Amino acid sequence: MDIIKDRIFEGERAEFWAQNKRYEACTFRNGESPLKESRDIALAGCAFEWKYPLWYAHRICVEGSTLKETARSGIWYTHDISILDSLIEAPKTFRRAEGIKLERVEMPNAKETLWSCKDITLSDVKAAGDYFGMNSEHIRVRNLHLDGNYCFDGASDVVVEDSYLNSKDSFWNCTDVVVKNSTIIGEYIGWNTRNLTLENCTIESLQGLCYIKGLKLINCQLKGTSLSFEYCEDIDADIDQVDSVFNPTSGIIRARSIRQLVQDPSKVDPKATQIIIKE
Repeated sequence: MDIIKDRIFEGERAEFWAQNKRYEACTFRNGESPLKESRDIALAGCAFEWKYPLWYAHRICVEGSTLKETARSGIWYTHDISILDSLIEAPKTFRRAEGIKLERVEMPNAKETLWSCKDITLSDVKAAGDYFGMNSEHIRVRNLHLDGNYCFDGASDVVVEDSYLNSKDSFWNCTDVVVKNSTIIGEYIGWNTRNLTLENCTIESLQGLCYIKGLKLINCQLKGTSLSFEYCEDIDADIDQVDSVFNPTSGIIRARSIRQLVQDPSKVDPKATQIIIKE
């Protein structure tokens, strides 16, 4: 592998089609697509300062590096990329990419990041921005701290553990989502989703967990959560307490306390949902 150290690259496609190279402490300045179509590349302590740095690339390893805010839309159509101990300041990173691994990465401007991607692994990631993870699939997340609305809209095959999501309208229009040992704060969580499982989670929401088919809650706390479960089908919920349950369609809800229960027979069949108040 060729090793390139302490270089400054400028101009469009500065290292186009680079193969089997390691860049150390290099800076990629003005000039679009510096490493477009690259293969088998390692980057350590590098900085990207302009747009589209890693498009159509394959087998990329980035460590201790920075994508500046101006490196927008930085990693699209790329396969097999790992980014470790790095800072991504740019929005719209990752689009239609596959095989993405992020560990100890900060993304303070993660607007529209990870769209329509596949095979994503996130570990110890901190991100802020709306529409994170939209329409992506096969996602495995551990210790994600996210501040941003509409996360994982339209995603499928998602497992989230030990995370904190401050996100209005999280997990809308999803299929097959499991969230464990996490906190979710935000209005209208999970609408129009199929097969959503929450285990050992704390949830704070107005009108959250509605219009879901196949909702399972295991040992969850619903703090300040009201108007929940509206038109939910196939509920299997074991919760601590909830402020209000509003017109669930079918299933079973076990709770220590339900402050307000509405089952309007003109809207739903009350007999189709079993309510059990636990001692």
